[in-house]
Amino acid sequence: MERIKKGDTIVVIAGRDKGKRSTIIKIHPTESKALVKDVSMIIRHTKPRRQGEQGGIKHRESYIPLCKIMPICGSCNKPCRVNSKMLDEGKRVRLCNICKEIF
Repeated sequence: MERIKKGDTIVVIAGRDKGKRSTIIKIHPTESKALVKDVSMIIRHTKPRRQGEQGGIKHRESYIPLCKIMPICGSCNKPCRVNSKMLDEGKRVRLCNICKEIF
C-alpha cells in the first residue's frame, strides 16, 4: 500500500521548501520520488527546436524524495504518518495515525 498517492495534499518537512503545502502531480515509486506542484522549482534555458516554438527561460518542478514529504490528513488537517487497515470487504485503506480516520 502506498503511503502517498497522486492528488494528495502534502507538506514538505525538509529542504529549502520546508513548510510548503501543495499537491502531488506525479509519483515514481521505484525511484521513491514525487513531483509536487510549486515545490523544488528549477530553471531551464531552452532553445526553440521546431519552427514556431518559443525558446527562453522556463520554470518547472523537479522531483523531490518521498522521505522529505508528509501527507496531510483531511479530517484533522495535520501532517501525519500513515497506517493501513483491512476493511471487512477485503479492501485496504489508509489511516491517519493521529485521529485514526480514513483518508
